Amino acid sequence: MHSEKIDIPGQLSRLPLFATIGDEAIAHIAAATREKRLARGEVLFQRGDLPRGFHVVVQGQVKLAVSSAQGNEKVVEIVGPQQSFGEAVMFMDRPYLVFAEALMDTLLLTIAKNAVFELLENDRQFARRMLAGLSMRLHGLVRDVESYTLHSSTQRLIGYLLQHCESFEAGPNAEQTIALPTSKQVIASRLNLTPETLSRIFAELSHAGLIAVQGKQITIHDPVRLARYEP
Repeated sequence: MHSEKIDIPGQLSRLPLFATIGDEAIAHIAAATREKRLARGEVLFQRGDLPRGFHVVVQGQVKLAVSSAQGNEKVVEIVGPQQSFGEAVMFMDRPYLVFAEALMDTLLLTIAKNAVFELLENDRQFARRMLAGLSMRLHGLVRDVESYTLHSSTQRLIGYLLQHCESFEAGPNAEQTIALPTSKQVIASRLNLTPETLSRIFAELSHAGLIAVQGKQITIHDPVRLARYEP
């Protein structure tokens, strides 16, 4: 994996979380930040480990997941570039409830909790941004529970595909192709589906003329018609 040193202050200043703080505060945070490079399949932390800060993905992807005693895995979240994770357990000073594993070669920044706590005490705007980020994460978890409870398997997959569309138009020129960001097995777990169910739904949507599947490339012929589909 490419090991050239990165510009940590520059990376931090480009993150929405740190957009409003000054150069002096950025330098202070950067001094307490370490870069971490993970190869695909490498684990950042295990369930039960104690957090020493929180993490930001610069490049790559990380899955947060839990495993049962029988070896079954449930993907809780897929974290991509410019996204952070681990803030909540850092504040609670509790062990991680999930494990974190790189889905591809990944570059992370780990920001020490002491530096974060100092910034929270001195910068109200940063505190608000941190609270907003945690609130968005909570709303996302609530939406997940709602989706698993109220939406069918097909509706969950359609919703996931439409989230990755660049536009949402109807008509003959609305076709667009998206690339699935990770394996179908991981996506199935994220959507609380079995891989067999995911494959069946892809086949059903293809048969209905709504999508075409070629590996990780999914062509959506008409996003509006896909959104209206009812199995």
